[in-house]
Amino acid sequence: MDPGKNGLPLKTLLVQDRQVRRWLGPFILTCSIYFLLWIPEDQPSWVSALVKSLPVFCLVVFLWAVSSGGGYTWLLQGGLLCSAVGDTCLVWPETFLYGMAAFAAANFLYLCAFGFFPLRLGWLLLTIPGFALYYSILLLHLEPDLGLPVGIYGVILSAMLWRGLAQGGSAGWGALLIAVSNGILAWDTFVQTLPYARLVTMTTYYTAQVLITLSAFRSLELKTH
Repeated sequence: MDPGKNGLPLKTLLVQDRQVRRWLGPFILTCSIYFLLWIPEDQPSWVSALVKSLPVFCLVVFLWAVSSGGGYTWLLQGGLLCSAVGDTCLVWPETFLYGMAAFAAANFLYLCAFGFFPLRLGWLLLTIPGFALYYSILLLHLEPDLGLPVGIYGVILSAMLWRGLAQGGSAGWGALLIAVSNGILAWDTFVQTLPYARLVTMTTYYTAQVLITLSAFRSLELKTH
């Protein structure tokens, strides 16, 4: 944040910076707990669901605490809440489709937050072939009843990636890391087991969520207490 451009004194900027770091503390702590506990995936429980989804809930609280509100923030908070629901559903294999639907809703809300200006069609011309190639490979390994929902999810994810890259900054990096996380998860689930897939998936996922969350401060002022 540039004091000259925003007209804010240095003291105010330092207070806001401390405020952001303080409210990010719970997210960092809960992420650490998740990786330290590392509850096996073959032991699904409400405890493991809570441990997995709590970092994302902390980001919802973070936005409520430090941002001044507005449509962009509300859309991000909605996306984070849907992501937390998706995290919970994916703990149990039988609720996989519900989890995918929740993440589709999250990506759609991020897409709405990023908007369609600037358009930057060049990024779209890169994401379309990438999605088409990846989906054509997945389709060879999917059950027949999963082809359509996975395809719809991929289209929403690709659109969100396009708009995130068009926005640039932390929104672009966050959108890219969400796509990477989803790609690794899909390959490990449907095509071939990958070494350290869960570690890479969750690391990129949590990093992506915090980067998208921080993108709120490109257009919003922080709360002053």
